Amino acid sequence: MEFPKFLLGDNTDYPTAIFVVHTEYPRFIINLEDDEVEWLEDFTQEDEKDLEAEAEGLIEQATAFYDREISRYDE
Repeated sequence: MEFPKFLLGDNTDYPTAIFVVHTEYPRFIINLEDDEVEWLEDFTQEDEKDLEAEAEGLIEQATAFYDREISRYDE
């Protein structure tokens, strides 16, 4: 099964949280309410150096994805 690069998620146990799930490597979930990121991968120290450079761009993409999806509800 193929998944889109990003998915929106919510949970009634966290009524104010808005989750975006990144399904490709490096997989993560970001809570847009507080920008907390949970990585779903195990990284080596070398991986972490590469990740630092890539993480900011991925988080910006996740936020842009959310903004795009929400704008489509208003159409």
